[in-house]
Amino acid sequence: VQLQASGGGLVQAGGSLRLSCTASGFTLAYYAVGWFRQAPGKESEGVSCISSSDESTVYADSVKGRFTISSDNARNTVYLQMNSLKPEDTADYYCAVEIGPCGDYGIYDPDYWGQGTQVTVSS
Repeated sequence: VQLQASGGGLVQAGGSLRLSCTASGFTLAYYAVGWFRQAPGKESEGVSCISSSDESTVYADSVKGRFTISSDNARNTVYLQMNSLKPEDTADYYCAVEIGPCGDYGIYDPDYWGQGTQVTVSS
């Protein structure tokens, strides 16, 4: 069982990145998939969540209108399209899964975590 996060990098403010979270050893179809981020010296923050059952989504206020989460069940992958990036979006981004749908604020008790992918937004 593995979650592989990828797609991070260095981008200028206003730019875009697309993160991927690919599962192996299990299917995402029964899980909520969430993205979290943690900046140096700060607490982890839930960014977005998608329920694989009905593709309903949840977003943190800080990313609404800029980030879009989507799923590709054929590839067993969830994407986080990040547009209009800001320096304050700089963080390590992690994906995680929890059986069932997203809660009102995303995932509360992940069953599995992926490793982080670093996003750096320069001003």
